[in-house]
Amino acid sequence: MKTSSYTAAQKFLHWLSAVIIIWALGSGFYVSLFEVALPIKQWIAFFNVSLTTVFIPFFLVRLALAFQRRPVSVPCNASKVERLAALVHGAMYGVVSVVLVTGVLMMDRPITVFDLVFIPQPLDDPYWLQLFLSLHIWACLLLAGLLVLHVAAVLKHEVTGQRVLLNMGFGR
Repeated sequence: MKTSSYTAAQKFLHWLSAVIIIWALGSGFYVSLFEVALPIKQWIAFFNVSLTTVFIPFFLVRLALAFQRRPVSVPCNASKVERLAALVHGAMYGVVSVVLVTGVLMMDRPITVFDLVFIPQPLDDPYWLQLFLSLHIWACLLLAGLLVLHVAAVLKHEVTGQRVLLNMGFGR
């Protein structure tokens, strides 16, 4: 598989995305699956809403850079592995987009960004709020699965001598 160089902006946005997505998924699943004291649950909800709202414009820039760098279609001469990698990366971008959009649309109160910015609640119909909440949960589960697949692929490449992490480092 060919390796290609990423810009510093792409590397920064990749690692920013990784940290935010892993935190938001991990903490969100934690408070959903385990008994957590209400103040902690409320703080995580507040922090995650704020963090992921601030993340949206960064993700949009990341999407723009990704599409600018790589066309949507995969070249005819691409290997099966390259096609699979393109498919999984495209799926990750798509699912993160769904998670962010449904995260905004499921809000049953105004969106507070670190108590500095207040965005009005986009919807108030309980039917739509519940629908977007359900879609959000399923998209988060799918994203977690894609994230595990992505990390497994990186580990597989590293173990077999294809140093993909070097390509995403800032030293190059």
